[in-house]
Amino acid sequence: MKSIRLALFLSAASLAAPALAQDAKPAEKTAGDDFHNRDISRDTIVVSAAGLERLDVLAGTSVLEGNALQRDLESQIGDTIAKLPGVSTSGFAPGASRPILRGLSGERIRVLTDGVGSIDASAVSDDHSGTVDPLIASSIEVLRGPAALLYGSQAIGGAVNVITKRIPPSVPDEPVHVDGIVGVDSASDRVEGGASIDFALGKEVAFHIDGSYRETGDLEIPGFVATPALRAKLLAQAAEEEEEGHLDEAAEFRDGANASGKLPNSATRTSTVGVGLAWHSGQNMFGISADYYDTNYGIPGLPGVGHVHEHGDEDHGDEDDHDHDHEEEGPVTIGMQRYRVDARGALDLGEGFFDLVQAKFGYSDYTHTEFEGRETGTRFDVEGVEGRLELVQNNRNGWGGSLGMQYSHVDFRADGDEAFVAPNTTENWALFAVQQFDIGKLGLQAGARYEHSAVDVDFTDGSSLSRDFDAFSASAGVSYALIEGYEDDLRIGINGSRAERAPVAQELVADGPHVATQAYEIGDPTLDTEVAWGLEGYVRGSIGRALVSASVYHTWFDGFIYLDEADRAPIGGLEVFEFLQQDARQFGVEGQVTFPLIDANGFRLNADLRGDYVRATLDDGSPVPRIPPLSALAALEAQVGHFDIRGEVETFAKQDRVSEHESPTDGFTFVNASVAWHPIEGQQNFTLLAQVDNIFDVEGRRHTSFTKEYTPLSGRNFKLSARVSF
Repeated sequence: MKSIRLALFLSAASLAAPALAQDAKPAEKTAGDDFHNRDISRDTIVVSAAGLERLDVLAGTSVLEGNALQRDLESQIGDTIAKLPGVSTSGFAPGASRPILRGLSGERIRVLTDGVGSIDASAVSDDHSGTVDPLIASSIEVLRGPAALLYGSQAIGGAVNVITKRIPPSVPDEPVHVDGIVGVDSASDRVEGGASIDFALGKEVAFHIDGSYRETGDLEIPGFVATPALRAKLLAQAAEEEEEGHLDEAAEFRDGANASGKLPNSATRTSTVGVGLAWHSGQNMFGISADYYDTNYGIPGLPGVGHVHEHGDEDHGDEDDHDHDHEEEGPVTIGMQRYRVDARGALDLGEGFFDLVQAKFGYSDYTHTEFEGRETGTRFDVEGVEGRLELVQNNRNGWGGSLGMQYSHVDFRADGDEAFVAPNTTENWALFAVQQFDIGKLGLQAGARYEHSAVDVDFTDGSSLSRDFDAFSASAGVSYALIEGYEDDLRIGINGSRAERAPVAQELVADGPHVATQAYEIGDPTLDTEVAWGLEGYVRGSIGRALVSASVYHTWFDGFIYLDEADRAPIGGLEVFEFLQQDARQFGVEGQVTFPLIDANGFRLNADLRGDYVRATLDDGSPVPRIPPLSALAALEAQVGHFDIRGEVETFAKQDRVSEHESPTDGFTFVNASVAWHPIEGQQNFTLLAQVDNIFDVEGRRHTSFTKEYTPLSGRNFKLSARVSF
């Protein structure tokens, strides 16, 4: 099977004379900063060279780049983009934190690298790290709401696209171009650095090499590791153990309840290296890249207990065995490696109906091993390919669009005591079309996608299961230019969508202990597809130097798939949770406005306001679990001379609208400040940034986290970073 997939990869790569047109036509750089800035055309919502054109996007979008990316940079993609409106993060551990968009996560959110899926196991479990290091990102694009038309049914809730330069988007003007960033912080003793070098090998060929390294220690926290409710429970357990004469166990529970100041077993270490080569001639291009990602990180455990394992209750009855287990089992750490190869190309078709044929292809070999102390626990192996081919139309009197097809094949295998999903193969192929019509101030967009998915599972007892799904997604929208001009462009619009998602193997056949949820999970092989019907109204654009983006949306789910506690006895000391399906509905609002307060005599003062709220309810009236609370951010940023000075207040409301099996989460407010220095007059090619996050050392916990009861957010954190481009 591996040789078949490798042959498929090599043949597809050899045919990939095409790739995304955005890469063939890189956006122009501004005169003042060639590090990350991009020219924003009238037809572009997201602004990076490998980005998504407006005709592709029928949902809310954001992009993080340049100074903002440097300021918000964290170890994980989820944490890096968490301040954007409509975005949260799973916050499982400092080394594992996935994006959450409009309250949806996991298999409903696709994480992409340059428009191709990450092809890993990060969506299988919240304790699995992603395989893209923010240090090597030139920008990060976020599509909130259904992005299933172009990126598959697993993007029913949105997509996060990390843009890198591993396949050079253009030939640099100078013989050698260098980008670099380094940083340190106080809360985790973080030391990190990343650099990329692009070489011009003549006028048409560019070579790229990059690398990054990050190391952190255990995270400093403001108070106790455990919440007050969990501390009370641990102290009660300590008293019970003491009464029974289990003094060592009592001491462990008491130590766990009183643990404070540091989050144990939260250290991380990550390194990456990548190379790429690209040929460009007009709109024609071909490129290929290869990279390696390696990370090791700790998984914080329940204080005084660690992680509950399947054998936990069975051993507790014998004191000697109980002591022995505690000596044998150590903290849980994860080691993960991923090898990846990408190919991309574009072929100019001239002035006919089609402008370009373009393609992307990715291959990934991923291994993830969970260790309990020095003992090897569960191992996950994922190998897969993904490719897409598109025909891009020439714009004809305001009519443009693209037609395409996509294919992916992923093999998944888990081995070990906590391998809760049987080995399986998932294969997808799809056809899609997106069209846009501009008629004066009126804009019309429409798109459709048909996707066929096949899931084949081989159980350890020799039996097997095969499920096939056909999913159809479509969306249509209309927008109107309220204000239209060279500097001002403000549009209102409404979009309607139908997005359909096939259940994944975990939802169909899970059967085992899952350390991330601390539950025994059981799938349902009879699950049907999940359908989301959505309406979204929005206003987006600019008025002078003021930028506005706001959306209100409502989604109705037919057959929403979710995990809920079952009415049955625990298995191996773990409560039993089952994947179920019922209708649900989701409502939300989100927005951001940035506007100047003062702009005179070389002094600028801008205000930045953003916020979001989402409410999700199952058909039986109960809340969908782990929905982020109301949040808001208000900031003032002054620009004077060589300095940018920013202060912000970030607040999260209490979340007490909870499902039956989760607890409320207290609200909290962080105050942050930063000063950026640009020593070169009129340019930002060198930026030195000093920051203080959570100035008042406030305790905060993310309601979206499975581990919120014993994984608080960082305390006061001093940061220093520098980025250069020359």
